[in-house]
Amino acid sequence: MTDANLIVLQNAEAVARAAADSVAAVLGAAASERGVVHWATTGGSTPVPIYRALTEPPLVRDVPWNEVQLWWGDDRYVPRDHPLSNVEPADQILLRAGALSGQSGWGESGEDVITGIEPAARIPVANVHPIPMAEAIGEARGVAWAAARYEVELRAAGLPTQDGWPVFDLMLLGVGPDSHVMSVFPGSATFGHPEWVLPVPAPTHVEPHVTRVTLNPAVLEVARSIVVVASGAAKADALAAVFGEQRDPREVPAQLARRASATWFVDEAAAAKIKDRAGARR
Repeated sequence: MTDANLIVLQNAEAVARAAADSVAAVLGAAASERGVVHWATTGGSTPVPIYRALTEPPLVRDVPWNEVQLWWGDDRYVPRDHPLSNVEPADQILLRAGALSGQSGWGESGEDVITGIEPAARIPVANVHPIPMAEAIGEARGVAWAAARYEVELRAAGLPTQDGWPVFDLMLLGVGPDSHVMSVFPGSATFGHPEWVLPVPAPTHVEPHVTRVTLNPAVLEVARSIVVVASGAAKADALAAVFGEQRDPREVPAQLARRASATWFVDEAAAAKIKDRAGARR
């Protein structure tokens, strides 16, 4: 397989900082080249320190936030402000909740005029595209409806396509202890489907046991850039499988991000069981 760039750092803090630097660089370069940036982000604990770094100088000044179209690779069937929501960390840290009220915009000084909270990453409200879980819940609809609605929104957004799949300028990923990425789990039924966005039953082998919506795993194969982050000993077995000799993305989904356009930022604990680290940078 074509190998990704593997960068092994001392600890989780160093991983987050390096990943944030990479995210900022990719967003800036894509904006310069194409004038718009389609970024599919992740959820859980993975993006939290990355979002924090992106909201602080110098990175917060380096990214042309006006040009960023923010999407999500997956989400859970919970309200937007629920602790299990993949949107909630972005609302609270990257975007700041006040900036997303939709009632006041930024205000002349770049602050939300209702809450007085300064949005750290000044992404226009219209450029933020959460999976419509709140609407699905509010209208007593399920994840299949949310997936279909999100696909309609994606197709209307004018992303370039390759082999029939939307091309994101950047995909930010975490990796589960079972090697899942987005909500594509080992043995997932999402492989081989033509839809861009798919509903996912609640997994029974990992928490949280909540139904979900995910982008089709095929989008990882056409993304321009992928940044993958993994820290801690709990991820060591997954990374050993990802960077092992046998390729089987259906059973090791994170292998879809083992490609030349991907950079993996991992700490020593997560990388401990990778047998061949000869090409890894530090």
